[in-house]
Amino acid sequence: MKIAIIGYGKMGHMIERIALERGHEISVIIDADNLADIDSKAFRKSDVAIEFSQPDTAVNNLLRCFSAGIPVVCGTTGWLDSLDAVKAVCDSGKGAMLYSSNFSIGVNIFEAVSRYLAGIMNKYPQYTPSMEEIHHVHKLDHPSGTAITIAEELIEVSDKVDSWKEPAESAGNSENPEDRTLYISHKREGEVPGIHTVTWDSPQDTITISHSAKSREGFALGAVLAAEWLAEKCKKFSVGPIKLGSGETGFFTMKDMLKF
Repeated sequence: MKIAIIGYGKMGHMIERIALERGHEISVIIDADNLADIDSKAFRKSDVAIEFSQPDTAVNNLLRCFSAGIPVVCGTTGWLDSLDAVKAVCDSGKGAMLYSSNFSIGVNIFEAVSRYLAGIMNKYPQYTPSMEEIHHVHKLDHPSGTAITIAEELIEVSDKVDSWKEPAESAGNSENPEDRTLYISHKREGEVPGIHTVTWDSPQDTITISHSAKSREGFALGAVLAAEWLAEKCKKFSVGPIKLGSGETGFFTMKDMLKF
């Protein structure tokens, strides 16, 4: 399989290594100094692209992939205010992508466990949820895209909270019983790959679930696995309607791939 890499930072380098180890070919690597190569013949011959760039360039990269008829796996966060517009292109059959804020298989298992626990907690009004995420000092956006995904899925199944926000300074969770807000605090420390913690607190006890990444390798492997899945799902499509299964559009998430 020919994979185009868009964004050649630490994740891009790791994706390249893992893709080669899995027997794939890197058709082209696009970074800030050669953006014009997204219009190259090598790019257009790719079976799939993996995009890990910056929030201010991600949407344009995705649209250019769609125009070239290349399915794209996107792991860039911080651009989700444009997600509906990008999804609309996929829904119209003019693009195909798989988006995730975190491609780690372990993180996706953690998200599923968090959803399940949130459903259980609907029966126990004494528990109040909060979240914390910790990442390396180079990560500028906060809360993390993964934390936002976990929070939104928790809110979807919980009748205790209906919105999320970051606490003022380090105020933590509100003690106001009428406050239906899920508070997400963040820390930036050293080279931490990523720690996400969901806490359910009551006057009697505290229940905590947490995922701690040991390196970025799990994220990179998941992205390559997603690229393999998406390429097989779409094959090479032409600009215009994408031939997928009945009722499917061109927008996918890790839920579609993992089925849990």
